[in-house]
This record gives sequence, C-alpha cells and structure tokens, in this order.
Amino acid sequence: MNRFVFRLLGPLLVQADDGPLRINGRRQATVLAMLVLYADRVVSVDTLVDAVWPDSPPATARNQIAICVATLRKTFKQAGVTDLLITSPPGYLLAKGEHRIDVQEFLERADQGRDAARHGRTEEACTLFEEALSIWRGSALDETPGSRLEAEATRLEQTRLTLIEERAGLMLQLGRHRALTGELTELVARHPLREQCREHLMLALYRSGQRAEALDVFLAGRRLLTEQLGIEPGPGLRQLHDLILRDSPELTRPPAVVAPAPAAVHTIPAQLPAGVMAFTGRQREMASLDRLLKEPYSPHTPALATIVGVGGVGKTALAVHWASQVADQFPDGQLFADLRGYDEEQAPVSPAAVLDRFLRALGIAAPQVPADPDERASLFRSLLSTRKTLIVLDNVRSFHQLRPLLPGGGRSVVLATSRENLGDLTGDYTALSIRLRMLEPTEATALLIKLAGADRFGSDPVAVEQLGALCDCLPLALRIAGARLAAKPNLSVRSLVERLRDHRSRLDVLSPGEGGVRAGFRLTYRDLPAEAARMYRRLGLLRTADFAAWAGAAVLDTSVWHAEELIDHLVDAQLLEVAEAAPGRAARYRFQDLLRLFARERAESDEPEGETDAALERAFGAWLWLAEEAHRRIDGRDFPVGRAAAPAPGFLGELADELLGSPMDWFESERTAVTDVVAQAAETGRAGYAWMLTESAVPHFETKNYLEDWQRSAELALASARRAGDEPGEATMLRLLGSLAIYQRRYEQAEGWNMAALRLLRNTGDLGGAALAQRNLAMCARFQGDWERALEYCEAALSGFHESGDIGNEAHLLGFQAQIELDRGNVGGALPLAEEAVALSRRTGSVRAEAQSVYRLAEVRLRAGDLGEAAEAFGAVLRLTRGEGDRVGEAHALRGLGQTQWSQGLLQAAGDTLRQALEITDELADRFLYARVETDLGCVDALGGRCGEAAERFRRACAGFGEVGAQPWRAQAGRLLAAVQDAGGEEAPGGGGPGGLPHRSFTPEELTELLAHPAN
Repeated sequence: MNRFVFRLLGPLLVQADDGPLRINGRRQATVLAMLVLYADRVVSVDTLVDAVWPDSPPATARNQIAICVATLRKTFKQAGVTDLLITSPPGYLLAKGEHRIDVQEFLERADQGRDAARHGRTEEACTLFEEALSIWRGSALDETPGSRLEAEATRLEQTRLTLIEERAGLMLQLGRHRALTGELTELVARHPLREQCREHLMLALYRSGQRAEALDVFLAGRRLLTEQLGIEPGPGLRQLHDLILRDSPELTRPPAVVAPAPAAVHTIPAQLPAGVMAFTGRQREMASLDRLLKEPYSPHTPALATIVGVGGVGKTALAVHWASQVADQFPDGQLFADLRGYDEEQAPVSPAAVLDRFLRALGIAAPQVPADPDERASLFRSLLSTRKTLIVLDNVRSFHQLRPLLPGGGRSVVLATSRENLGDLTGDYTALSIRLRMLEPTEATALLIKLAGADRFGSDPVAVEQLGALCDCLPLALRIAGARLAAKPNLSVRSLVERLRDHRSRLDVLSPGEGGVRAGFRLTYRDLPAEAARMYRRLGLLRTADFAAWAGAAVLDTSVWHAEELIDHLVDAQLLEVAEAAPGRAARYRFQDLLRLFARERAESDEPEGETDAALERAFGAWLWLAEEAHRRIDGRDFPVGRAAAPAPGFLGELADELLGSPMDWFESERTAVTDVVAQAAETGRAGYAWMLTESAVPHFETKNYLEDWQRSAELALASARRAGDEPGEATMLRLLGSLAIYQRRYEQAEGWNMAALRLLRNTGDLGGAALAQRNLAMCARFQGDWERALEYCEAALSGFHESGDIGNEAHLLGFQAQIELDRGNVGGALPLAEEAVALSRRTGSVRAEAQSVYRLAEVRLRAGDLGEAAEAFGAVLRLTRGEGDRVGEAHALRGLGQTQWSQGLLQAAGDTLRQALEITDELADRFLYARVETDLGCVDALGGRCGEAAERFRRACAGFGEVGAQPWRAQAGRLLAAVQDAGGEEAPGGGGPGGLPHRSFTPEELTELLAHPAN
C-alpha cells in the first residue's frame, strides 16, 4: 500500500512513495489541511465550510465541500489508497493509519524531549527538541489561506517558538551560550515582544563576555514595551537586568528552575473507584476512547472526552472501566470526582471543592491551597502543565461546573460523564463526544448470563432474549433483573418475563425500593423546564414506534418550530432519541419503552383532568387530516366521498405543503405510525379515527404492497366500529377487506365481504361507498369469467360514481369495462371506453389514476394489433409507475410491454423485460401476475422453438391461475400448453416433459390468436 507523508509545517505537501501528489486549488488544499490537522477525528461539514469561506459561504457550500472530498478521494485512489477519507456524520474523517503527519511527529518529539528534560536527561532533551524543530520547512500552512487555518498556523507557530525557548534554556544549562547568541538575536528581532526569548539572549550575551550588549537588549526591549504597550518589562527580565548590573555570581551557573506553584511533594494519586461487576460490551466506545491516547499533544488545549446518556445506561461504568484499563499509561496518576450533578438529595459539588481535593491529592499542603476559586484553578493548571494525569469527572451537570477543572493543555486527559450534552464544549475543547446508547441485544444477553449464571438460561434461550428486550437493553435494568434471578433461585426466567410484559408493573419490578430505573429517570425529568416536561409526558401517551416534530406540536397545541425546540431539549436530556431517517426527510424521534412507560406514569400523575384525552384527540386528528390530504393528492380527486373531511389543524399552517410535497413519501415515512395510531384509536374507543385513517392509507398500502398492514388495520378498525355501533365505519372496513381479498386473488371471500358491505352502505345511503363495493363485485365476477354479471355491476357502480361526482373512480371503472370487453373479444367496444378513461383520469391530475387508465388503453392497442402504439403506451405506464414507486403497476407495465415485444418478434428484448417483471412478482408474492408473466415467457420460448421450456412455463401458469381461481386465464394457458404439446403430433412422455417435445417454432400471430380467443 502506498504510504503518504502529510506535511503542514510549511507549504501543504502530500508526499507519496513515488513522489508528491498534486492537490489542485485553494478549496481542496484547505479541506485537506483541516482533515489532516484533526486526523482520526470527525470534522463537521460546517467547520469545513467556515474554513473555506470564513465570511459569506455560498448557498452551494455544502455541495462544494462534498465535491472537494470526492476529488481528493479520486486523487488518493489514483495513488493506490482508497480508505483514507471516511464519511462520518456530521462530516468527514481522515484515517491516519500507517500514514505520517509532520505536525504529529513534531509534537511527539517535543513531548519526548520534555519528558527527558523532566528526568534530568538534558543532552537527550536537546537532541529531541532539535529533531522536532528540523521537521519544519517554513511557516506552518504557508500558502493555505483562510482565517480558520491562519488561527491553526498561529497556534503551531506559538508552539514552535515555545519549543525554541525551551531548547535555548537547556543549552544554557549545558554551557552552550556562545552557540545561541546569533540564533537568539535573530529570533528577538522577529519576535521582539517575547520576553523569555529576550531573557535567554541577555544571559547568553553576558556569559559570552558581552555585558554591554546584554544591557542594550534589555533597554531596547523596555523601550518597545513602554512605547507600544505602555507596560514595564516583566519580573524575569527586570531581575536578570539587576543581576547583570551587579555582575552577580548567580549568572555564571545554570539558573535554578523556579517552580510555577507553591512547593509540592510530587505524589501520584490513584483515585479511580472499583469497576462494576461483569462489565460487558462497549467495544466500539472503548476503541473510540483509545484514540485519546493517540491524539497529538497540544500545549494549549486539553484532551477531553464526554460520555453522555440517560440515567442507567452505564456512563460511569464505561468511564471507570476504560480508565482502569489505561491507568498505567498515566504515570502521574488518576484523579476522580463525582460532581453529583443529578443527585436527588444533595446539591452539585462546586468546582472549588473538587479543586481543593485534587490539589491536595497532587501534593499541595492544605495551608497552601488558595482560598480564591480562580487561583485554585490556576494552580491546578500549572501543576498539570508538566504532568500526564487522567482526570475522570462523573455526573457533570454543566459546562460551568466542568470548566474550572480542565487543564490548560499538556498531556493529561479528561473524561467527563453527563446526562445532557454539554453544549459549550465546542471547537477546541472537545476531542471526542460519545452518546451512549443501550447495549446491543447480544451484549444484553451476555450481561444477563454473567449476572445470573448460564445455568439459569440454558433450558430457555428465547426467554433471555425476551428479558433483555423488556429491559430495553438498559444496563441498569439488566443488572436489576439479573440480580433478582441470582438472588431467587426459584424464580424462573419465564415468570420474570411475564411480569415485565405487563406495562403496569414493569417499572415497579425494575425499581426496587426507592431506586432503580424509575429513580434514574425521575432525576432527569425533575430538572426539565415545565414545557419540556409537559411535552415529554404527552408524547408518552402515543403508542407509535416513532413520530415527527409536528406530532409534538399536536399534543402540546403549539407551533411546529416551538415543538422542535422542546423535542431537541428532550433529545439532549436523553429522554428521546433521533430515529434513523432517510436522506432528505425530516427527522423522526422515538422513545425507549421504559422511558415511554415513565412518561405515561407522569402524564397520569401530573396532567390535569381531561388534558390527556385532548392531547390524543389533537394528535389523532392531525394524522387523519394529513392522511386524507395525502390521499387526495395521490388520487387527484375529492376524498373522502360520502362524509365530511377532517378539519385542518391550525398549527400546521403552510407546513402542510412542505410535509406533503410528495404524498407517497409522507405515507412511507409515517407507515408504522399510521398503523400504530389505528391500533391505539381502535383499542381506546375512537373507532372513527381508526377506520377513516385506514381508508385514507389504502393507496399507500396498495401501491407499496403492504398487505399485512392493510389487513391488520382494517380488521382492528372493523372490530372497533362494530363495538361502537358505527355502521358507516363497519361498512367501509368490510369493503376495504373485500378490496384486499381481490388484491390477494381470493375472489369468493372478496365477494362475501363486499356483499355485506353493500347491504350496510345502501342502508346508510352512501352512494359513493356503494358504488365502490359494486365495482369490487364486478372485479370478482370478471375473474370468475361471468362477464354479464360483471358488466351489470359496472353499470350500477358507474351510475353511483357519476351521481356522486367521483370522476377518478368513474375513469377507473371505464378502464375496467374496457378490459372486460377485451376479455369478451370485443376489441372495437373496448377502445372508446379506454380512451374516455384516459381523458377523465388526466382531468383528475392523479398520476396513479392516469397510469391505470393508460395501461388499459395499452392493452386495447395490443389486442387491436397496433403494436407500436401499444409499446409506447406501456412505456408511458412504466415511467409513471416507477416515478411513483408503484411496484405493482411497474410489474403490470413490464408484463404488457414484454407481450408487445414478443408480438413484434423482439424475443431477446421480451425475455429481458419479462424476467424483470418476474422478479417483482416474486417480491410481491402475486400469484395471478406471476402466472401471467410465466404465460408470456412461455410464448417467448415457443416462438424461439424451445417447446419443452414453453410447456413447463405454461404448466406453471396453469397451476398459478388455478391457485387464485382465475379460471378463464387458466383455460388460456391450457390451450397454449396443448398447442406446444400437439406441435409434434403427440403428448410428451410423462405428461409432456421437456425432453419429449420437438423443437418446432410458432409465429407471433398463432400465439396471439390463442390469447385473443375469448377467455371464457
């Protein structure tokens, strides 16, 4: 593998094994420099945008950053490296791996030099400092503009100057003052305000016998400071000046190192508490924390990690476990403090109190600990500036509480835990942020087995998985459950699982005494602002798997933007989490089950009487209105027919157009929520919401083939409507179950559902609903081969649609009538019906309706022999259905196009097209459509002279049509099978197996004639 050397200490340069890489353009150079500076850390897109365009980024800035990264990846790929730049939300990461970075090498050498100097190895320290400084090729990040990079370059330059001064001090100790004078004279000229540098030069000159020159250096510095800054030189310069005037003998020996703090005994604290029993999992988080040990040393900013998560998720356990694992890498010890930021009984610990303990642990005698909090923090930073210490701060409440406890920089590492994001930890402060989630299911199982013993679960492996799930894989809950099993040998796992299944007792079981899960949640809830607490408990009333921000607006009766603010607060408090959302879609949120149960408890306890019902009514009403509006936009016609539409929620306002810009996408994002709301409405006696929401969602269920969702929702809503005596709801759900049965090719069952629906719909005077049931009955009759009865139902339904003004369904029915005429062999009668159906459907503006009507017209064109027009029409249907994500419509269009292609003699194209259709029928599990595609593929084989293969396909088609009771189509496939068998004058052995049929080719006209014969 090619290994790169990234050089930032000078002009940006990427050196490969075979020469330098060319980085084109300022933007690419800036993006790469930022990623290299923060190697192995995620750099957000916003940070990169700020680096490239510090003043006014263009609207396309984020896209341009993506283009820069893509171009850099291509450059590196051409050099043989493909895994260097990694996309990691919210930005990108440069994975250093085996590659080298000059900044890190510089800092590592400097760190090694300082370590040698601390241990008295002055000569070795000088050598290491010289190696570090030799890495520089000029000004850091030279020729790479931008204020962000300029700030980084300034920081690196300050680090370099500090190292030069430290090296000069060591050389003075070694008596090498003559070698320093020239170098320091030049350095003072370039940086005249650096007093340490000027002090070193004065001492080097004095020891070299140039006393007057040394005093001139002081006077020049004093003049500069007083004229430009209005200040006198610092105490170090003044003291050295006095010593030179007196020719003090102290100047002839290396100066003693003046301690930056009161004298301290260098003690090594070891304050880490004992780790939790049976620590399990968290390998990914442990690996992330390990990166802290590899971060380049910075003298100005602390290395810091935060672990954030809800109470009981194992933040402290992870922090202590990792700290114990790496303690030996911190030779100056480990400090630990519980800041009690979320204690139920005691106030948070003040930073001053923690500093008092830490300073004494670091060797400062109690009388020498400053009384002033700021002085304590300053002394703490001074002590840690030359030490490598691990500091673990548990239960931090806020950045205000944390900040005084941070080192100013150096080699120490800080690990802090908190229940909330510490919002001010941005920019230079945060090296790593870990949002701790629940354990993985396998980790939860492993923890339970460790706690209770493998023998408790050996006979019932399913129960341990269920137990983990009922504990939400929350470590605290798992430990309580495991401890209960360990303490009670007679308690079976299955019994504990059954107790936890009961929502009313789950929190009781997992909250022994006054502690446990409930206590941890209560502390976080207690500290919420009033409105956020109200949002939390009302959202807990919903039983949906996830929800969008507008649902929060509904339960609280507020604006969506305000709801988003409150939900963000709940996410920061770890009471909600952001669900995975598809790119480009609005964020969705979800509860862990235990947190939802706690929210419901708080709602029951804290909400005024009637408010919980009102909140649910507003939420259900919002879902219903949005679903009805989405249905209207999909079908392009009035909906609902026969009843008043749900009122528009006031809080949505203009947001509705944004939410429903793509109504099918909205349904897709709300898929599980819609079915969950139907179930909750049905179970809580709100039958109207249940059946109306189900009716609104049918276009989505049908287009996406979500048949289980369709059936479950309709059955729940039907039962609820019957309990409530809601006849319109009962009739509508009977009709929808009948529609589903047709979709599933269960025609006898479909006829029963629709006849029952029709009786009720006539009783309620619902003309439109009755017409829909009659259309369904016409479909049942058609598939059973009863054309006359099918047409009678069509005429009755057409009258109902016309009278109720339902143009969309009228267009659909005209297309269906055209199909029946084709089935009867009446091509001339089918054409005007199909053309009228297309014209009407286009008036509705519904893509779905247009696709269905154009498909019918295409079938008529095909049967009429207008193959070019048929192919064009099927192609149009294919484009329309693919644009809508309609897999069912796409499969039908592909089948029709494939038949048209073999009719044109285009056998290769037909085979390819029909195999695409066959793949979708497998996905949809549609046996009728599968049998039709097999019929057409059999025709392709027969036309190609492969009669054996054709016979097999026709047999499969006969079986498929027989399974769904489509007898007319079964008869067609049977005629085709007989034709290929008869082609050789006798039936093939074994009932017509492929080996016994001759290779006789058919013509498209012969097969078309067999298909064109009336299906009955």
